Amino acid sequence: MALRGTVRRSFYQDSMVLMRIAGELRGRPGVREAAALMGTAANHELLASAGLEAPPVRDATAADLMLVVEAESDAVADAAIEAAHELLDARGRLRETAGRMLPRTLGSAVRQLPDANLVTISVPGAYAKLEAMAALRRGLHVFLFSDNVPLADEIALKRVATEKGLLCMGPDCGTGYLNGVGLGFANVVPRGRIGCVSASGTGLQAVASRLASLGEGISHGIGVGGRDLSAEVGGVMTAFALEALGADRSTELIVVISKPPAPAALARLKAAIGVIGKPVVVCCLGASGPAGGAGRWVATLEDAAEAATADVRGTPWVPRAFSDAEDVRVRLSRIEAGPRRGGTLLGLFVGGTLAHEARLVLEPWLEQVSPSATAGGRHRILDLGADEYTVGRPHPMLDPVARDAMVREAGRDPSVRVLLLDLVLGRGTHPDPARSLAAAVEDARATATRVGRELTVVASAIGTEGDPQGLGGQVAALESAGVHVFPGSAQAARFAALALDSALAPRILEGRE
Repeated sequence: MALRGTVRRSFYQDSMVLMRIAGELRGRPGVREAAALMGTAANHELLASAGLEAPPVRDATAADLMLVVEAESDAVADAAIEAAHELLDARGRLRETAGRMLPRTLGSAVRQLPDANLVTISVPGAYAKLEAMAALRRGLHVFLFSDNVPLADEIALKRVATEKGLLCMGPDCGTGYLNGVGLGFANVVPRGRIGCVSASGTGLQAVASRLASLGEGISHGIGVGGRDLSAEVGGVMTAFALEALGADRSTELIVVISKPPAPAALARLKAAIGVIGKPVVVCCLGASGPAGGAGRWVATLEDAAEAATADVRGTPWVPRAFSDAEDVRVRLSRIEAGPRRGGTLLGLFVGGTLAHEARLVLEPWLEQVSPSATAGGRHRILDLGADEYTVGRPHPMLDPVARDAMVREAGRDPSVRVLLLDLVLGRGTHPDPARSLAAAVEDARATATRVGRELTVVASAIGTEGDPQGLGGQVAALESAGVHVFPGSAQAARFAALALDSALAPRILEGRE
């Protein structure tokens, strides 16, 4: 293998551009891995952990662009580096041409599109309040994609938004649907009669994708940001979005999606549901609804989609542990004969809510399931999209390098017996995430096999056939690498528990959690 690296000094590019450059390089014949990253301390650590920090990039600063290629030969690596420079130069020329027409400020954008009533904002978190507040004061709804936004800024923005009767979706709002148009990391789903209010981008993706597979669609999907139902924010935007969907004629039923709300926010949510005047399905992971209260409260994201479908159609519904229990039994028989006990489970997730859901599902069956890489706990479920992992580097849904490195490392860890993953498709995400993930899984499993160790890999796949990546092809790529793929994180987590301890089969397969 040949490793090549180069630095372009004082050449800032945003994460979306860098992800696309790296993706194009990985698609070249003979290229094993490629990275296009700014020279931050975090990214230097990332390259080092992946074994990709070529000597020429070691002195790169945060203002410098690092290009690294690992390929089968020197010639292939050199050609890939040259191709990267050509792509960057071509983009620069295009920007110079388009710059005469593209607006550079919110004010110039409004002048070009005077009828627009929504602005999408994706700037570093420290500057997000300034731009979002300017939009709100112009009477524009805000879709705030930016992460690492201070909590105080979020509170101030949502106070102004509600005073003006405007939506402030986010911060860290990854997905939304308005009038059938997807925003951010949105899956391609049909427009329909079910509205969603979600404090989770990947949670909204999971529910919307499952609804699509069941033949239903989304009227609107309003993301409110992962902290909206915290004690500090108090669910202010969730309550506002519920009221808006309650008044929307195209919405017949509403689904609420979140991680566990703070007590005061939960009380506010329950009160809002009680007066909405439409049926509501609630999936607040880890929280339960009041006995005899308003709304149907369910335990998992898949349950939310299935219950909403049943309710809007007026048909009965009963939750199930697996869509196909017989298929699960067949899969288990192929892993290893006899009881399977011992070893640990490691979850590496790009979707925070999917990670949280998996941990909640696992906790009744496995002892000491930790959400941290450093805290105590026998088993670990990590959210690699959390702020602590994305400072100075792209979100793993954009660039898989960091997670792929951790997958390969799991193959070398003698304690890991089961690896639990998620695959999230949609517009704006990596164009072919299964390709690099499958390669990393194959490497990890091969490493484990060489030392006589079994490594079972399980994944959930969130998406639709209409997504740019195509759900079927992505699932097939993972399955060809030996991954057991399920349509939701709850089902994948249950199977991971079974793969770790076969004695759990009677209870899990019967759905008694």
